[in-house]
Amino acid sequence: MHTQQDKEILRTLASTYMDAAMLPVQREKMELWKALNRGKMQRPMVLIDQLPWHELNGEGELTLQTRDPLCQQLERELRQTLYKWNHFPVDMVLEPFLTIPKSIRNSGYGIRIDEDTQMTDAVSDVVSHRFHNQLKNEEDIEKIKDMVITHDVGESARWMEQARDLFDGIAPVRQSSGLQFHLGVWDYLSMLMGVQDIYFDLMDRPEFLHACMERITSSVMAGIRQAEALGIHNDTISLCHCSHTYTDELLPDFGEGKGPSAKNSWAFGLAQLFSSVSPAVTEEFELPYITRMAACFGMIYYGCCDRLDDRLDIVKRIPNVRKVSCSPWSLRDAFAEKIGPSLVMSDKPTPALLAESSLDCVEIEKDLLLTLKAARRNQVNLEYILKDVSTVHYQPQRLTQWAETAMRVVCG
Repeated sequence: MHTQQDKEILRTLASTYMDAAMLPVQREKMELWKALNRGKMQRPMVLIDQLPWHELNGEGELTLQTRDPLCQQLERELRQTLYKWNHFPVDMVLEPFLTIPKSIRNSGYGIRIDEDTQMTDAVSDVVSHRFHNQLKNEEDIEKIKDMVITHDVGESARWMEQARDLFDGIAPVRQSSGLQFHLGVWDYLSMLMGVQDIYFDLMDRPEFLHACMERITSSVMAGIRQAEALGIHNDTISLCHCSHTYTDELLPDFGEGKGPSAKNSWAFGLAQLFSSVSPAVTEEFELPYITRMAACFGMIYYGCCDRLDDRLDIVKRIPNVRKVSCSPWSLRDAFAEKIGPSLVMSDKPTPALLAESSLDCVEIEKDLLLTLKAARRNQVNLEYILKDVSTVHYQPQRLTQWAETAMRVVCG
């Protein structure tokens, strides 16, 4: 249970958050996101996420001071949100309430990853992995179990009661609808088998990989059905894979979803290891499985660091796809030519430019403009999502400079 000191710390942070969340610019930004997501972009939108937080705390703004576990979870989210708002807000939207999680458990696939890891230092986000293959024969496939989704209703109620006490008179609190599903099952399979072994099996044992994908897809489908029965699909969350999801159809206003079912929710999928295979392999080994999962949901964000410009015709066949990632490995001219007017080109500017020995804002602007010009030539709806930032060399101001450069580009 929280202490009075915990309460005072959180109330101070929440008060600062609400001062920002009530600014008119939050609704203005939400409307800009809705325009983009309906295919009527007023200007390209920009977000920054997935950061090396241990490198950004030079002034102590991110240091946790509470003791209670739930308080620490709330404090961490408030501090990180306020940090982004104060230093590189770009087009982030702060909603006029605080969101409290539900006590939901997902058993996962019933099999643990077996790996060796190596880090550059004790707190680094840069981790190298060597995965040990745990799926070597047909019998091993049965190690993958159906997801089991559970909701501790009593615990969720206690969390809300605690939140109301913490923030009474300071901020409205709402409870999250529940889960957002990650449909990138190839990424998980690559951790169970190792990427190299998968590449060999694509050639030598394709039937075996299809059997693996059938089992892991069935597991996800079981999880989707259970979340449906429990009414805990997250229809009110405003982000999917680091991109804002405000839409006239599903999330027309702050926190105003259409009900906690899959058909009213976003999910995201990806198959990053397929950047090194042909489009035909993607069509055979990804499309049938992502199709079954994606068909359950209202809207889909697809892709991450995978190259997709050479297989957009396949990606467009995924049910309910709305946004597609254009990674630094995609050819942006080709991507913009093929994406079409009904989908959003979700460009991922290369984070490598923030990891150089010195920051070159001229090069950053050149990189952003390359994408912008390609999008304009093809009347494409465009967003920039800077993510997967592994290091800024303990110079947080680099993110501020990147943000200023990006906003100058999109607003110019």
